[in-house]
Amino acid sequence: MSEELSGNCLIAQSGGPTSVINSSLAGAINEALNHECIEEIYGGLNGVHGILNEQLIDLAAESQQTIRALRHTPGAALGTCRFKLKRSEDFDRVLEVFEAHNIRYFFYAGGNDSQDTADKISKLAAERGYALRVIGIPKTIDNDLITTDHTPGYGSVIKYVASTVKEIACDNASMGRHDLVQIVEVMGRSAGWIAAGAALAKRRDDPSAAPHLIYLPEVPFTPEKFIADVQHVLQKENYCVVVVGEGLVDPDGNFVSTDSSGSDAFGHSQLGGAGDYLRRLVEESLQIKSRSVKLGMAQRAAVHCSSLTDNEEAFLAGQAAVQAAVAGETDKMVTLVRGEGDNYTCETSLAPLSEIANGVKKLPEGWINEDGVTMSYQFYKYALPLIQGEVEVPFENGVPILAQLNCEKVQRQLAPHAFE
Repeated sequence: MSEELSGNCLIAQSGGPTSVINSSLAGAINEALNHECIEEIYGGLNGVHGILNEQLIDLAAESQQTIRALRHTPGAALGTCRFKLKRSEDFDRVLEVFEAHNIRYFFYAGGNDSQDTADKISKLAAERGYALRVIGIPKTIDNDLITTDHTPGYGSVIKYVASTVKEIACDNASMGRHDLVQIVEVMGRSAGWIAAGAALAKRRDDPSAAPHLIYLPEVPFTPEKFIADVQHVLQKENYCVVVVGEGLVDPDGNFVSTDSSGSDAFGHSQLGGAGDYLRRLVEESLQIKSRSVKLGMAQRAAVHCSSLTDNEEAFLAGQAAVQAAVAGETDKMVTLVRGEGDNYTCETSLAPLSEIANGVKKLPEGWINEDGVTMSYQFYKYALPLIQGEVEVPFENGVPILAQLNCEKVQRQLAPHAFE
């Protein structure tokens, strides 16, 4: 039994939002309220950037109605950022803010880069002798965090993608055109988990159904094979639905298309445009009609089409983070562990932050069929349980009711931070 640590807790969110990131926030708040050693429950606005600015709010002051509504509210309720801590002055400032507000528990919801930030803060606190317990809460639609079976946010995004692709295919089929090629571009960065999820739009016993072709970052892309694949589909079907991951690469490992805006603070290329690239290839090579649609932010914000399983597991991850910290754990991230039985079950565990930070989990090669454009039974078995159930989203005047925090500010104790 570890020694009890009394003080305040701070919860923050980072990176791209998901439709269930706020369910993890609700889980963490609800669990923190159950422990006397946690005296105050603060939220950091806009991730680590807001912490540097000492922008903290009192989450315990929020109504239970608002906390419950977080479970069906997309976006990051606390605000997020893609700010990279680089300077020693920035790391020093984080600990100064923690000391000024007696922060003894820090929970950071995010993906690879966010867990790296949490790991560095945890190790700095230990080095300085400041008693602090840091637990990461997994979050990314990309599903590319290592050590965890899957990540909160993934089940909902592939439920939306598969549903949308199925609806688009129904529209395309009704057009009665023999030369209609529809390209659907999805997120996922350099891993193809989201694109692969589009396969759930069709039953495995109906191989002729859409999506007909799925192009993954894990499979090197060549224009010649792509055009041959499309022609093969159009020889049998009246239309062709193609799904492509934004991180598609050529045989040399170069992205086939990147956004002109360059890179983010962590050095990641701003991806986008793979769908338009494929559309141009079709039109120029085959002289037929093609359309491209980019699902964009909608795929990570569509709470009305989110997975109940995903939502419940996100809440569980938030609870587990607080439970682990109170029990004495630190410098860990909550992981989701799949049960071994035929019926899907999921429990939580922990993994060292240093193992997760900046790692990337790719689709297993054996889950991609030999044709390189369809998914195997193993993927269906993995992904189908994650999209089960529907979140009950309340509506008013025909649109969803979403939570909005009151954001009661915590008084600043320090002078403003000097940014670079």
